[in-house]
Amino acid sequence: MTTPLQQEYDEKGYVIVRNAVDADLARETAEHVHWLAERNPGVRPEKFGHNMLVTDPFMHRLVGDERLVDIVEQFIGSDVAMWAAHYIAKPPKHGQKVLWHQDGSYWPLEPMEVTTIWLAATASTRENGCLRVLPGTQNNRLLSRKEMIDVKDGKNVLGSGIHPSQIDDSHVVNLELQPGDVSVHNPKIIHGSEANTSDTWRIGLTLRYIPTSTRIKREGDRPILVRGQPDASNKNIYAERPVFDPAQHMSFRGQEDWMPA
Repeated sequence: MTTPLQQEYDEKGYVIVRNAVDADLARETAEHVHWLAERNPGVRPEKFGHNMLVTDPFMHRLVGDERLVDIVEQFIGSDVAMWAAHYIAKPPKHGQKVLWHQDGSYWPLEPMEVTTIWLAATASTRENGCLRVLPGTQNNRLLSRKEMIDVKDGKNVLGSGIHPSQIDDSHVVNLELQPGDVSVHNPKIIHGSEANTSDTWRIGLTLRYIPTSTRIKREGDRPILVRGQPDASNKNIYAERPVFDPAQHMSFRGQEDWMPA
């Protein structure tokens, strides 16, 4: 039976869930970005990616949050892994833009069964560069990476995007979110975001959830199993559960669950 959430997602290619997680967890997520920034001064906060996060107990706690996985399960079933996490945290005044693109153009997944959760850790508004989508474009053909243009000006997160001549943004929707809200979007929907020239941070976390039956075709990727069982028909290798170390990790609510046994 199709849920109202699924129906809206199928029609528009995205859906918003308000207050998906509590304000305290959203605040901790924002604090995690600042904690990472202090320890990685040479990395822009728009580029805090999965390899930086996959051994972090807070990230495992966050991506396995029952409230998020309950949302995702409606779209991909009960055997769920989080394949890739990525903070796109735009600092005030000079946060980078994200060119129009389809996520699936970049992803080594077969089949392309994946649902993205975009979690707002801070308010995400038009002024600070919120996510923008073109509803209905989830029905478009998925462009290959070779069909996109490279833009190596150092001003955008991906360094590539869809050629402007292929974009009709007359029906663009700005996904303005408050801390704890999430948007869910299809891997084929065309989306992007403007630069942050405001005085406030825009901190968002993208979480790409897949059914465990989806095969990851890139060696070295380590998904996090969050519900159900792995699929024996593929060779996905899952990340080990990390152990909390106060000398290496940010303190967070529930960290005692990640202490050594």
